[in-house]
Amino acid sequence: MAGVSEDLYEAAAIDGAGRWKKLVNVTIPAIMPTIVTMLIMRLGQVLGSNYEKTILLYNEATYETADVISSYVYRVGLLDRDWGYSAAIGLFNSLINVILLLITNKISKKLTETSLW
Repeated sequence: MAGVSEDLYEAAAIDGAGRWKKLVNVTIPAIMPTIVTMLIMRLGQVLGSNYEKTILLYNEATYETADVISSYVYRVGLLDRDWGYSAAIGLFNSLINVILLLITNKISKKLTETSLW
């Protein structure tokens, strides 16, 4: 928001815009490319959770309710030593994340003309 020109805020004030109108008509359009870029980058990681907290509280009693994809990959790969199945799950998870990233990027390009590439 520091990169938004003060001239735009002054022009909006001269036109009679209050704080809300300045936010909606000046600030948000000025930072929209940053918002869209951050959304696209975060959506690529939507299925990747912070599994470290889950693993710290992990035991056999909580497998059914506490499992996320990352902790399941950890359990199958390292604890059960089924590395092939674990790698397949991780690859599938990455593939879904890439597909979500591409779809979000395409939608963003059509709606806001802002995209990663």
